[in-house]
Amino acid sequence: MKLREIAHSRTGDKGNTANISVIAYDPANYPLLEKHVTADRVKEFFSEIAEGDVLRYTLPNIGALNFVLYKALGGGVTRTLALDIHGKSLSSAILEMEIPDR
Repeated sequence: MKLREIAHSRTGDKGNTANISVIAYDPANYPLLEKHVTADRVKEFFSEIAEGDVLRYTLPNIGALNFVLYKALGGGVTRTLALDIHGKSLSSAILEMEIPDR
C-alpha cells in the first residue's frame, strides 16, 4: 500500500538539510510506520537527492516519525537551482512510498 493511505506528512528545511515528518492518521497504524519506514528506506527512496546521512527520530506519543536528510537540498535555498528550493514537495513525494500492509 502507499504510505499516503495511513499517514500524512510535513516538510521543513534549514540550509541544505530537509526535515520530513510522517504522521499516522490513526495511532493504531504507528507500528506499521515504525517497522517499515526506516532511515535506510527513506535514504534509498530519496537516493537521487539525499547525498548525506538520513536520521530517523521516533515520536510514538504522537504517532509520528521525523527524518532529517542531510545534503538533500542542492546546497540550500540560496545556492540551489532546483524549482522547489525549500523541499516542500518532499512531503508529497514520501507519501508515494510503498509499504507492506502488515
